[in-house]
Amino acid sequence: MTEVAKPAVPAARDGCWFRGGGPEVHLGVEENFGPARKAHPGILVRSLRDPAERLEECGHEVTWDDDFPGHDRFYAFHKLGNRLEFLGPRPAV
Repeated sequence: MTEVAKPAVPAARDGCWFRGGGPEVHLGVEENFGPARKAHPGILVRSLRDPAERLEECGHEVTWDDDFPGHDRFYAFHKLGNRLEFLGPRPAV
């Protein structure tokens, strides 16, 4: 994903926006922030190995979980402590 410029009014409120391959993610700034250790976004990707390797190269632990029907997945926590879930369709056998 690539960071994109925000329109003037939202830009005045801090945060950042990212776009890539269709989806767009808007991230905001919140005072007295507390990381979401359970609630999380699920990010569907074509290849799980790519983001897993990238996260590990950057020093983030990746935890694999095979308990989701039809998908492989892993969890990671970003540098502020929020949980992220990455899912990829399991190849048909």
